[in-house]
Amino acid sequence: MADLTTKYLGFTLKSPVIVGSCGLTNSINEIKKMEENGAGAVVIKSVFEEQIRQEAEHFINHGSEKMSPMMNGYLDIIKKRQYDYEEAMEYLTNFAKEHTLNNYLKFIADVKKAVKIPVIASVNCVFTYDWHFFARRIQEAGADALELNIYILPSDPDKTGAANEDVYLKVIESVKKNVSIPVSLKIGYYFSGLANKVIELSKSGLAGMVLFNRPYNPDIDIENLKITDGSIVSSPQEFFHTLRWVALLSGKTGCDIAASTGIHNSDSVVKQLLAGAHAVQVVSALYLHGIDYIKEINEGLAKWMDKHGFKSIEDFRGNMAFANLKHPAAYERVQFMKLYSQIK
Repeated sequence: MADLTTKYLGFTLKSPVIVGSCGLTNSINEIKKMEENGAGAVVIKSVFEEQIRQEAEHFINHGSEKMSPMMNGYLDIIKKRQYDYEEAMEYLTNFAKEHTLNNYLKFIADVKKAVKIPVIASVNCVFTYDWHFFARRIQEAGADALELNIYILPSDPDKTGAANEDVYLKVIESVKKNVSIPVSLKIGYYFSGLANKVIELSKSGLAGMVLFNRPYNPDIDIENLKITDGSIVSSPQEFFHTLRWVALLSGKTGCDIAASTGIHNSDSVVKQLLAGAHAVQVVSALYLHGIDYIKEINEGLAKWMDKHGFKSIEDFRGNMAFANLKHPAAYERVQFMKLYSQIK
């Protein structure tokens, strides 16, 4: 029988199928179902930087019954803009951070009690902020690993690519100084030199990198002339972009690689493993088919391995990576004309 175990972030996972950060991983009952259906690990729903900032603004604007008389006194100082305004702002912001974080930490602790598979916490970073503070507390709460989710859209014409990309290194450096648990980085693909930057980031002390984060995409309602949401779930075709880059980067990074976006069935899992991925993250497929679908994906993977005589994932992982192919040019071909005219 096929052995589906794989190594990722230093853990031996019973399956390469990891449930990525999403609303489904914000429920202990759902996470227990994920484990029962064969998930190798779960990434619990991210705590967002914007969430913390909004929480702080809410406390400043409305206060809270949970605030002590001293904290309410600081709120009065802010409203009256008295001489120690900056100190009051700092106290209230710290209170808001602590309140938001405590809820997240309790959830981590509760999940750890409920399941045996690795529990990966997630923080969604936009700026450098003080993620070292969160990371340390997340580790203390019992998380097995931490995934930093950073996606910077290079839309500001006044910022260079180097300035945007420097944020990633600063966040990693700040977090790594304060935790000993494995840290992974989930990124998008907006880099001036993607291959170069992924390799550089992978050697910054990370245990893993997730390629790629799927961004929110806007759409336009042409009848009502307003901005609407694009498709929330991914399509199976979206995995091609990740497949190319997993294959190109496999064997060149200083850490493990997990593939994400467009992983909708066992075939796409097989392909990503052949390209060199150590694991895959699924989300949309579970929203579309239910958590039980994890079991179907694993069964499909095992059936394919049995058919081709592979006893373990390491028997074939990376066999179709760029570095292992005799004629790897297909991964770098970007012009359809070359394909149709057989130009090499």
